[in-house]
Amino acid sequence: MRAAVWHGKRDVRVDNVPDPEILNPRDAIVKITSTAICGSDLHLYNGFVPTMEKGDILGHEFMGEIVELGSGVTNLKVGDRVVVPFPIACGNCFFCNEKLYSVCENSNPNAAMAEKMWGHSPAGIFGYSHLTGGYAGGQAEYVRVPYADVGPIKVPDGLTDDQVLFLSDILPTGYMAAEACDIKPGSVVAVWGCGPVGQFAIQSAYLLGAERVIAIDRFPERLRMAREVSKAITLDYEEVDISAALKEMTGGRGPDACIDAVGMEAHGMGMMGAYDRVKQAMMNETDRPVALRQALMSCRNGGVVSIPGVYGGFLDKVPFGTVMNRSLTIRTGQTHVQRYMRPLLERIQKGEIDPAVIITHHMSLEDAPHGYDIFCNKADECIKIVMKP
Repeated sequence: MRAAVWHGKRDVRVDNVPDPEILNPRDAIVKITSTAICGSDLHLYNGFVPTMEKGDILGHEFMGEIVELGSGVTNLKVGDRVVVPFPIACGNCFFCNEKLYSVCENSNPNAAMAEKMWGHSPAGIFGYSHLTGGYAGGQAEYVRVPYADVGPIKVPDGLTDDQVLFLSDILPTGYMAAEACDIKPGSVVAVWGCGPVGQFAIQSAYLLGAERVIAIDRFPERLRMAREVSKAITLDYEEVDISAALKEMTGGRGPDACIDAVGMEAHGMGMMGAYDRVKQAMMNETDRPVALRQALMSCRNGGVVSIPGVYGGFLDKVPFGTVMNRSLTIRTGQTHVQRYMRPLLERIQKGEIDPAVIITHHMSLEDAPHGYDIFCNKADECIKIVMKP
């Protein structure tokens, strides 16, 4: 089959690779009909996530048709159209029973490797380094789905791929980030980053009752989408002092909740931006926590800082004193996608949210190298790419 394969930093190629096979009774083989490039994939593309190996198949946002099933999968049948969540979860362990699917105890075969990095291991993740299992991803013609009796959700007739594909990751990710904010009537929420997750965090905050959402970015096309599609008030961090602007917009109090939808590759201004670049180049920090610093310092006393943005390792100059002294709550985590898929599918069916509105580019899987290039470099006003094999 054909698949998007990692060959090194900023080197993605579409290669011929072996077809996947059923390895365990709870496996399924899915023929991919749509797959996407996620902002998290750029961390792999740019070389910031360790344990990637040449030949790894990328991709954790995908959907398709069941073409083969292991004997242990009884809730699906060949021909079913499904969306597959990016965390791989067994459904039986302590954490799965607590609906904390992204920290499943049984799905990461490289748990010992992850424990050395993070203390404990998260779940396995499709196409996302050997720290999270080394699983082949879904930017391919076919993919093996472990624990297929737990993860995939059937797609009802009448819904297009574009409407439901993002149930695999970014729609639940944005929603979980907003849910973590304890939104109440009258709440003001600030969102750093107007990429796909940021857009869904904005829209979800309004769904959950926020009065105002303030979105922060620097790219005109992202700010425009945040205003026109997601209905946020927007700030360009290259034009205004974000901390001062947020204070002014909230009567000096600060937002009730702040969402960091940027993560480890945040772009900074001035001395701190240069500091992070130098520290990262010298391998003295792995992540650039520019947005996180601003969110922590800007949130009102007693507020919530929600972090869907991906961080991989070690950060510097994070103002943790402000967390303790001002009674801030931090909530974060890889998304427990399985928990949110059905409720969000119902919202899509009711017309409460239309995930397809964030798609700016459709292309063939064969064009994956070009897709990674324009998405990484923010070229051609690219916000979200969907690929079809």
